Amino acid sequence: MSRALGVVAGAAVLAGLALVGFGVVPVGFSQSAPAPSPAPETLAASLPPSPSASPPATPSPPASPRPAPPVLRHSGPVPTKGTGSFESATTNGPVRGRSGKLLRYRVAVEQGSGEEVEEFAAAVDGALGHARSWTAGGLRLQRVARGVPFDFTVYLATRETAGRRCGAGGVNITVRGRPYTSCRIGGGVIINLDRWRLSVDHFVAAKVPLSVYRDYVVNHEVGHQLGHRHELCPGRGRPAPVMMQQTLDLKGCEANPWPFVNGRRYAGPLK
Repeated sequence: MSRALGVVAGAAVLAGLALVGFGVVPVGFSQSAPAPSPAPETLAASLPPSPSASPPATPSPPASPRPAPPVLRHSGPVPTKGTGSFESATTNGPVRGRSGKLLRYRVAVEQGSGEEVEEFAAAVDGALGHARSWTAGGLRLQRVARGVPFDFTVYLATRETAGRRCGAGGVNITVRGRPYTSCRIGGGVIINLDRWRLSVDHFVAAKVPLSVYRDYVVNHEVGHQLGHRHELCPGRGRPAPVMMQQTLDLKGCEANPWPFVNGRRYAGPLK
């Protein structure tokens, strides 16, 4: 009897396997249907492209960034008056120039002007230490700290203070009743804060960078300290001599902040 039951059970298992093989689900197995085979079109779409397929188009390189427009004027309000007292730079600069007489200068900024004395000192050093500045002509210049012997001082003063100091020497030029220009009085080179921050209208209209005007005004006024007089435009379209009063008008010349051009002292007719 037990042998007969074993034969029957074995037959039942074989029958169940046969039914599974033909897609018939026996009781006690999962009821979920098997995943259908993909259609030929779907299968082809899911395969990776063949090696002979055309490569994707190479994207164009990004456009080069446009250069930033030049700074023509400093933003923000410009103080019209300060305390009348000045803060001097506390460090010495390197000697600029290779040979010739050594002149030492100090740098000072009026308190209440909103300007940092070390930043102004760096700008003055850059203007006077340039390869086309006065040091190209057998002269050496060095900025010195307070307490060190010096030959002249470069001041940055508000327009009211600049007007008083320049006026004391009879060289104050006003526009619309306001002190307008910078000047040199005795051993003092006085830079008007309005011009340092705002440049002048004809430079701005010609898109001449503020840094160019700053180099010009320092070299121009220091040029007076060195004994140079005002000069005129030598011809329309030519560089303006640094000793020309470029702050007032260019008279057809092009803005130029340097006393030396192409390795030679560049000058115009004396005014």
